[in-house]
Amino acid sequence: MSVLEISGLEAGVGDTQILRGIDLTVESGQVHVIMGPNGSGKSTLSHVIMGRPGYEVTGGSVRLDGVELLGLPTWRRAQAGLFLALQYPTEVPGVSLHDAMAEAFRASGRDTGGVDELLAEEAARIGFDRQFLTRPLNVDLSGGEKKRNETLQLGVLRPRFAILDELDSGLDVDALSACASRVESMTNESDLGVLAITHYVRLLNQLRADRIHIMVKGRIVESGGPELADLLEEEGYARYLPPAMI
Repeated sequence: MSVLEISGLEAGVGDTQILRGIDLTVESGQVHVIMGPNGSGKSTLSHVIMGRPGYEVTGGSVRLDGVELLGLPTWRRAQAGLFLALQYPTEVPGVSLHDAMAEAFRASGRDTGGVDELLAEEAARIGFDRQFLTRPLNVDLSGGEKKRNETLQLGVLRPRFAILDELDSGLDVDALSACASRVESMTNESDLGVLAITHYVRLLNQLRADRIHIMVKGRIVESGGPELADLLEEEGYARYLPPAMI
């Protein structure tokens, strides 16, 4: 079993503090979901965990199986077993999806001989057009196709933990079902641990959550089981916000 442990994480940009002491522990096969109003620091948390430049970590730790990740470059965190599905996937002209996955295999010492087969299998599982496998990564794809592409990469790379930053944003019903169901299956097939950021309960119809965490102004203000998402659907975030913010 692998464990991703976030302890007392504090971070910000310039003089602005965004994360104010985040504590989360995600184990293999678990799905933890972070919900919260806009501007609460959810995407910042995903970027800081993955090591995006521009954020200053001022306290706390992020450990994967006891190994401290803070201070490591992003590629080292990826090789350690982290994967970030971006809210807005990046276009990479001149580099095909196939070449990107093959290079990722080589960088981690894995045999590239099975990349073609894996790509084809994953594309079929999520309804991703195979013509995109050899085209420049994410170039000229729709928002939904880009999210399917992120899900396909997750299935091919098979990390220990996936951070999903609004995977459901911009997806129609069919694409959401395909992507969320594939992530859910990976929690069983390969014990993938998931930290999913979302605004919408609809994601949880396919991706079953073990824990729901509510983030407001850089803090986890409440945690609970899947029923907490249903309560949010009914009541919103009003009880977590000061009157001036409602």
